[in-house]
Amino acid sequence: MAKNTYTIGIDYGTDSVRCVIVDTKSGAIVGSAVSEYKRWKEGRFCDPSKNQFRQHPLDYLESLVASVKEALAMAPAGVVADVVALSVDTTGSTPVAVNKEGTPLSLLPEFSENPNAMFVLWKDHTAVQEAEEINLLSKKWQIDYTRYEGGIYSSEWFWAKILHVLRADADVYKSAYSWVEHCDWLPAYLTGSVVPEKILRSRCAAGHKAMWSEKFGGLPAEEFMVALDPLLAGLRERLFTETYTADIKVGNLSAEWAAKLGLTTNVAIGVGAFDAHLGAVGAEIKPYYLCKVMGTSTCDMLIVPENEIRNKLVHGICGQVDGSIIPGMVGLEAGQSAFGDIYAWFKQLLFSPVMDLVNSSDNLDADIKAKLISEIDNKIIPYLSDKASKVNPEESSEIALDWMNGRRTPDANQLLKGAIAGINLGTDAGKIFRALVESTAFGAKKIVDRFISEGVRIDGIIALGGVAKKSPLVMQIMSNVLNMSIEVVSSEQACALGTAMVASVVGGQYQTVEEAQKAMGSGFEVTYHPEPDMVPVYEQIYKKYCSLAGLLEPEYNSHSI
Repeated sequence: MAKNTYTIGIDYGTDSVRCVIVDTKSGAIVGSAVSEYKRWKEGRFCDPSKNQFRQHPLDYLESLVASVKEALAMAPAGVVADVVALSVDTTGSTPVAVNKEGTPLSLLPEFSENPNAMFVLWKDHTAVQEAEEINLLSKKWQIDYTRYEGGIYSSEWFWAKILHVLRADADVYKSAYSWVEHCDWLPAYLTGSVVPEKILRSRCAAGHKAMWSEKFGGLPAEEFMVALDPLLAGLRERLFTETYTADIKVGNLSAEWAAKLGLTTNVAIGVGAFDAHLGAVGAEIKPYYLCKVMGTSTCDMLIVPENEIRNKLVHGICGQVDGSIIPGMVGLEAGQSAFGDIYAWFKQLLFSPVMDLVNSSDNLDADIKAKLISEIDNKIIPYLSDKASKVNPEESSEIALDWMNGRRTPDANQLLKGAIAGINLGTDAGKIFRALVESTAFGAKKIVDRFISEGVRIDGIIALGGVAKKSPLVMQIMSNVLNMSIEVVSSEQACALGTAMVASVVGGQYQTVEEAQKAMGSGFEVTYHPEPDMVPVYEQIYKKYCSLAGLLEPEYNSHSI
């Protein structure tokens, strides 16, 4: 009987990195660990008031070592010798400026404390102006380079962020030889080959965020870049032309990193991809099933056979790219800029004054204060969920817009702001919380409606992520609003599992990603079905949401930068 083999999936999230060691035959996770980013947790290099969110590469590297070593310590004896491959997923678009040798500038002493020399996190919205300039120029150019990006370029994406940093920081401009996405840099770094021109670039990242397309011959033309801003002159030739799907091998783990991680140089390293895309792989995505990664934000993925979508373009989404999710399929991406973040914001709104008052009390000792704050902190969301579950939506007037962090899709617009309307003296925290939950479901419906209106059917919904696993209230409201059943993935770690699946192809255990999904998938733990009596109720409330959105969007746009 053939011996077991294992792959390692590394999942870089917003706050931490997760490592899983997975049996390639059964999909069983035999070792798992999470390591938080130290500097990020301290709030360093970020300025939320300016929507600036930057991460230091040392956070990525230190957390990688910690998580892999801890996961290996949990795994059965002898696993190390049987690890055949390792793959990485990351947030995105999260690019960084690098020198000619491929070293992120922030790893150099002179840039070690400079946020502009660090990875520009996906949620950084400092480049709103630059995104608007890209959109305006694209619509006047002989080729609309945004056509496979949904027709609207976002401040969350590659070129807008690069241009913003180059304009903002002359020192970075002078020292930046090239730019690399997080999901491209890590695999290259692990193999010891980080020269920018030689890095294997992710099809997923390039196609969805960098306006790359085979039909364009690669990235947008040099003339377009220079017309956008002369600061971009010459950068295109220092980037890339070819891109690669996640089933392709980059190389083998270098001796240096094998020693650091406690692995061997026999471990194959795969091309990186974005976390949500490989989460869809881990969730066993199949054609025409919308796969929703539901966390602080959402990322919604759909795969369609290429011969069935042909030249059809879905406007206002985050792109459609051949092979970006499953090789051989066209991957379509959409999503919401804020989802769980909205619930966390409301929790903090209620909790912050309570915490301040408890801490300033002269009637409580330090131990009691700490225990009380911890207890309240842990109980607020369950309390709000319970209160919200008792609200009759037919009798409540509260309605909200889910634009607290702008709008990702449909039709990216980071100038938009959230709103809560219809409140009165009878409005309580439970009613507002329910309105916020409903608003996130209505935002999801906007995405579904866009796909359907542009001729791409949706046969079902698959959900994964923290919110999907933890909140029956959110999931039932979502099912009612969409009037569709929602299957929730069993795995707690679908993104890392999906990364381990593609690694199994990289390591030669399976020929295709679909074969790996079938063998290693976790299945589904629960299915939410729409409640027939609630569907028409939410159809009416959704109309009010759309009316409120139509009223306020022009007002927000009139104050554009």
